Amino acid sequence: MDDDRGQQEYIRQVLEAYRKTPGTMGTVRRADRMLAAQLYQRGVSATVIENAFVLAATRRLIRPAGAPPLSTIRSLAYFLPVIEEVLELRVSPDYFRYLRRKLEDPA
Repeated sequence: MDDDRGQQEYIRQVLEAYRKTPGTMGTVRRADRMLAAQLYQRGVSATVIENAFVLAATRRLIRPAGAPPLSTIRSLAYFLPVIEEVLELRVSPDYFRYLRRKLEDPA
């Protein structure tokens, strides 16, 4: 039962971070909840997922002037390739703190 509570908290944390990520619809669908459970089962840390959200959101914000607008992210699955990328990265946690600050104050 304790693992159930851990999984529930993990899913809540991941989905809340997803919902707050710039560029997303801000809503959570059933498929998003199921994918979060799969990521939990795979043992992907919530920190890795949150770092992937930050990396993807930053990339979406830093685009050439005049580039066509990007559509709204409608699914947690959008972030899967970036989650895999973050799993492979060997960078300091300071890098993701820096990106978070850039997202909060893009000026």
